[in-house]
Amino acid sequence: MSTEQGALLGPADIRELAAALGVRPTKQRGQNFVIDANTVRRIVRTAEVRPDDVVVEVGPGLGSLTLALLETAAHVTAVEIDDVLAEALPATVQARLPEKVASFGLVHSDAMLVGELPGPAPTALVANLPYNVAVPVLLHMLDTFPTIERTLVMVQAEVADRLAAGPGSRVYGVPSVKANWYAEVKRAGSIGRNVFWPAPNVDSGLVSLVRRAEPIKTSASKREVFAVVDAAFAQRRKTLRAALSGWAGSAAAAEAALVAAGVSPQARGEALTVEEFARIAEHKEAGA
Repeated sequence: MSTEQGALLGPADIRELAAALGVRPTKQRGQNFVIDANTVRRIVRTAEVRPDDVVVEVGPGLGSLTLALLETAAHVTAVEIDDVLAEALPATVQARLPEKVASFGLVHSDAMLVGELPGPAPTALVANLPYNVAVPVLLHMLDTFPTIERTLVMVQAEVADRLAAGPGSRVYGVPSVKANWYAEVKRAGSIGRNVFWPAPNVDSGLVSLVRRAEPIKTSASKREVFAVVDAAFAQRRKTLRAALSGWAGSAAAAEAALVAAGVSPQARGEALTVEEFARIAEHKEAGA
């Protein structure tokens, strides 16, 4: 290990560990392992991980980011679905950061099924999310663990753009609105392909999410608001009067709800803020 690398995993370490475990990264699980110590340290810095933070990490893989998080945070809980990787990770922590073993927890599960975590409540989520499930996992974790104040995720660049997009953007859509329900969202950097093994065919991006200090003020439930969002973007080329006709029961009922909410029936979903979607949800019965 180089002094710069310290306890972290480098390219040779990753390949050696993978070979010993008989692991080949799978496309099915969207696995691309980070092999660059500078990159994981940059992620920890960008995430503003503090010494008192309790961090939850989804998809730790061979442990590249896990070790970097353990160097700074008070506690790290990793959620790993892969049987072999989940079994191997505690031994990697023991071998490379033995003084941090008591600060590490492992949950061997599908992140989408996790309803609680052992130990102290998480204050931050930092993860290199598998590309194929990034958005649903992110939204599930934010919804399930309201104590998560700050999040930094590495996702496919295209997904990062969608999550951070604002109203009027060409890529603004369901992920943008739903993420904004929970948090202030912004792009926090780009990651090249050469820091991964195997190198993906796409670029990656960092997304920062800081939980709203006050939830969005609305009498509608999250489920009701999200139903409007899903309906609006299911037919995004249509006006909201047409796109929401199924949701409201008829085009006339949709128009009445939109007018009551102060939204033009001729507008399209891509022009609306999450607050406007919430107002529409509050007025569903306006045209009934």
